[in-house]
Amino acid sequence: MKNFKFKINGTDYSVDINEVEGQEIKLDVNGTPYTVTVDKEIRQPKHTTIVSSRPAPRVASAHGEVQRGSAPAAAPAPAAGAAVAGNKVQSPLPGTILDVFVNVGDAVKAGQRVVLLEAMKMENNIEADCDGTVKAVNVRKGDSVLEGDTLIVIG
Repeated sequence: MKNFKFKINGTDYSVDINEVEGQEIKLDVNGTPYTVTVDKEIRQPKHTTIVSSRPAPRVASAHGEVQRGSAPAAAPAPAAGAAVAGNKVQSPLPGTILDVFVNVGDAVKAGQRVVLLEAMKMENNIEADCDGTVKAVNVRKGDSVLEGDTLIVIG
């Protein structure tokens, strides 16, 4: 699920895209469900593997066991005006942000918990994969993220 914020004629809208299949999109606008049909089929990109020398972010469940991905997550499309140089902590899977534990300017250590992500009804601690200073925080509590979305940038 992906969340977007719109302002149309001075009115704020929160749009959650729940499902895209062919020409049909199932979404919620300010909590009200709608099914939208578009004029062209929307192609969902298949999983793309990006080869990188940087390891995938470490993920630990809130209950302590540590899991590591074997391949880096696919890179998301960059947001307009959001290019920040640094080490990106990315979402290892789709889910909802339950909490963000750092702010821009905070010093972090490798292995420090930076975000709490709920995915498949499990709480997952997303940890910094390097020491540094937080350069950008791209998510807020309650945001929906997809696999590979950049959550935090550490420089």
